[in-house]
Amino acid sequence: MNPTSAGARRSVRTRAVSAAAAVVVTALGAAGLVSCDTGNDDPGGPAFSERPTAPDTAGFSGEPPSSVASSASEVVESARASASSAAASASAREASRAASVGAEIERSRQAAENALKDVQGQGNALGEVAMTGKPRADTGGVLTVVVTITNKTSEEASYAVQVDFLDPSGQVVETQFVGAEDLEPGGRKQPLVISRQPPEPVLTPRLTKAQRY
Repeated sequence: MNPTSAGARRSVRTRAVSAAAAVVVTALGAAGLVSCDTGNDDPGGPAFSERPTAPDTAGFSGEPPSSVASSASEVVESARASASSAAASASAREASRAASVGAEIERSRQAAENALKDVQGQGNALGEVAMTGKPRADTGGVLTVVVTITNKTSEEASYAVQVDFLDPSGQVVETQFVGAEDLEPGGRKQPLVISRQPPEPVLTPRLTKAQRY
């Protein structure tokens, strides 16, 4: 075999492979594909076909195949459904928590009202209860009172408190009840009393009764 002729053939094969790889990279944006020939008479390295076929790019539109687009759409819809389900679950949990809190407040209010039904005068715990108003700017204009109940005895006790709201003439237009149950000695609780009356006329809250039981 003529060494010069063999070297020329290898040079031709090398240039052909390089050209084919460049076409594949440009058309597909991926690594060039080559085909191995197990019958190559050159044991010094991998064999390549001398005339690799360039990919047909005439019909390439730049759009993903329909199957890929469909899969992507399914993934997006699945993600949206999961997000919607998570949001609905969080909303349901919050609604359940709010309902539970509301039920506990109503139960405590009812217990305080029942405890004060037969109490004469101002009760036996007026000195253990204080009352302060919250700025209307912090409550959206709603009249809100913080009732501070402190157990000043040496034993566990429960408390019931009555707060009246008076109009400018001194008439009681609304009555609210709050309480604190099983308060440890020295323990303190600060329930809120919120008036349901309109902002006008301006009402004045009054601590009317406080009973320890």
